[in-house]
Amino acid sequence: MPTALRLHAPIAVPCDADCSVIRDAVVDVDEHGRIGYCGPREGAPPRAQETAVRECGGILLPGLINAHAHSPMTLLRGMGGDLPLLRWLREVIWPAEARLRPADVRAGMELGSVEMLRAGVTTSAEMYFSGESVAEAVLAVGSRVVLGPAVISAPGLEGMGSWQGMVEAVDRWIDADGLRFGPADRIELGYGAHSAYTLPPEALRRIGESAQQRGALVQTHVAEAADEDREQRERHGSVPALLDSLGVLDGRVLAAHCVHLSDADIELFADRGTGIAHCPGSNAKLASGTARLVDLLAAGIPVGLGTDGPSSNDDLDLWEEVQLSVMLARLSTGDAMALTAPGALLAATRGGAAALHRDDIGALEPGRWADVVHLDVDDPAFATGIDTPDEQLLSNLVWAAGSRCVRDVWVAGEEVLRDREPTRVDRRAVQAAARTAAQHVRG
Repeated sequence: MPTALRLHAPIAVPCDADCSVIRDAVVDVDEHGRIGYCGPREGAPPRAQETAVRECGGILLPGLINAHAHSPMTLLRGMGGDLPLLRWLREVIWPAEARLRPADVRAGMELGSVEMLRAGVTTSAEMYFSGESVAEAVLAVGSRVVLGPAVISAPGLEGMGSWQGMVEAVDRWIDADGLRFGPADRIELGYGAHSAYTLPPEALRRIGESAQQRGALVQTHVAEAADEDREQRERHGSVPALLDSLGVLDGRVLAAHCVHLSDADIELFADRGTGIAHCPGSNAKLASGTARLVDLLAAGIPVGLGTDGPSSNDDLDLWEEVQLSVMLARLSTGDAMALTAPGALLAATRGGAAALHRDDIGALEPGRWADVVHLDVDDPAFATGIDTPDEQLLSNLVWAAGSRCVRDVWVAGEEVLRDREPTRVDRRAVQAAARTAAQHVRG
């Protein structure tokens, strides 16, 4: 495939399985927006004269993957910020969400997409209402989304319709537009089954059947707080056991949070190939606990990192989750070697892709989409140089650099962030629209 764009950089971190470091690197993007080559400049294939070349002075790495988010909740940031999960949902969030209009959801999602691009996040797995508005926002900004329109039955949200109607709407949308659509497959559709404590078993069974018929992903919250699923545990042993008995785990599933899993739950998820989105920041803020990350990884479960919503985190900066995942894993096990910095970086990239059951994002490897982030090394984090040993470079990348070093971002080879500003939308206009929408939601 002809090369349309060639990126040169002193360093590339392709996020292969070994988290290797490539010096004097080249990343080639073909005319369809996929990676054609990632490796040393010395071994790069010849380029055509018309190939565009971009000299990048820093580090190239794949776009980060936010494996669990509710990004339109940028409009609700700071609301009920000192409450535990269930009170926060029932007393503050669900009443506010009942006032959301489709235009509000779009404004919140555009703001969230811009915020994530500025942190180097190119793909997010979203569960939210007004799915069409979420998709429109993502297409406008130019990022990528794995979208599970919310299916929920909860007090105060009756105005959004029945769970049956929500499932049927997703069925119709996938049947009409396909599982993936938009330029470079920027939108993937699935089902956002909120949780076993907000949906009856017949709803979960129906969602699993619909998703498997279409090859779609089911996103669902599992064992986030210790007391959320008491009824389900009493009747079925655990939510994973319930989902398995209903056939849901026979398909593609992403389980978010998974803080309170037993050994049997972990073994079940490993056997079924279920992906997990680990959200250490939100879980800590809501005092929900911390997932058994070391045990999940040891069991071979694909684990990605998520921010959760920007009103329970309260930001969409996945670099913070990278650091927190390492710190909490080490703290909870009392082992400073429980999780390495490279291991956490992989969880934010190729691990997130695996958790979403995707093999076309999350790494700079031939055939995957050219979702690429350029980090500026003119920063105190790299003031001592980037010609350090690989281990030290990766340590500085994870522990000292972070989102402030993100300078440019490409999605499918299209530059959607340049010098920290989005190229497709005006950031200040996006912020102004979100401010107006938030005022409506607050009443």
